[in-house]
Amino acid sequence: MAAEEDAGAVRAPACLCVLCGLPAAGKSTLARTTLGAAAERGWRATVVPYDDLIPEHAFQTRAAEDGVKLQEMHTEWKLHRQAVLQCIEQFLNKPDVLRELPSSCQINGAAWERCVRALLQPEALDHSQAERAPLVFLLDDNFYYPSMRYEVYQLARKYSLGFCQVYLHCDLESCISRNQSRSEPIPTGVILEMVKRLESPNPQRNSWETKSILLNTTDSLSKCDIQGVMELISFALSNPLSPIEDSTKQKEADRLKCASSVVHQADQACRRLISEAMKTARENQVPSEHMRSLATQLNESKATLLHNLREELLQETSFTQEEDTDVGRVVKRAVGFFDDEKKEIFFRIINNQK
Repeated sequence: MAAEEDAGAVRAPACLCVLCGLPAAGKSTLARTTLGAAAERGWRATVVPYDDLIPEHAFQTRAAEDGVKLQEMHTEWKLHRQAVLQCIEQFLNKPDVLRELPSSCQINGAAWERCVRALLQPEALDHSQAERAPLVFLLDDNFYYPSMRYEVYQLARKYSLGFCQVYLHCDLESCISRNQSRSEPIPTGVILEMVKRLESPNPQRNSWETKSILLNTTDSLSKCDIQGVMELISFALSNPLSPIEDSTKQKEADRLKCASSVVHQADQACRRLISEAMKTARENQVPSEHMRSLATQLNESKATLLHNLREELLQETSFTQEEDTDVGRVVKRAVGFFDDEKKEIFFRIINNQK
């Protein structure tokens, strides 16, 4: 009920637009250009620059040597990213509160004040026009994991806001070159690691990413690119998300679907490992009785693994089909565990035949 009351505080249409891509892909440049185009349409728009909002100490891992683990950086930034969304949420509820930040807030207050001022004091709009003018938040961050973007989607859905994503695709060499020309470049190793982990919007897999476009920013942005972004935001403003009233049954269905997908992928991968082990055994002329024992033990191990994996996924309340970012990693972890079991079984049987 409280959420419904809070949602009612948002009077004008509003949109959360996620700008994602590698460092130096051109997100900030696109954001600045979009601000100008938004002003021409009479929108109140602001850039939410995560690099400015999140305190410097949270980025200390950037100073590490090349090869730094992005998972550690992701964990360090999580609370700070959530704080940014909390500030956006508070503004939606209390737009006239300029300097007040949520308690225990972990973002730069001065940087947030600049974001808010652009919305409260838009140029070329009088007070009455400003109150009715659409709100556009351009969230500028790498957003390399879908889970990071999904948090923004959840906020948009909670308040029936528009939601869209712009993925800036730029070749690695150009990103590295642009980054090195910056006054405070991040380590090249961080970009190289991010390339391995970056998961671009995938509407085919994630239905919530339907309102997404890709821009190739290896070269300069064109007028057509900006027009595409503005049309996307306009469409999102006109088609806000609807809050889910009772999603219990849907979550159960999503969890079951996701668990089945993970178990299927793990099953296929484990079958390939078993085939490889049997082929190696034949090449080493393992006797038939030992071959049968090897096949039996490997299949029993696989069955146990898949059963336990399915039970674990069905009991994990946060693992839903909408938020299936970790599917690949879960499968990889399970298959890695089975690979260790396979090697142990294989060598035990090989040694027993001697």
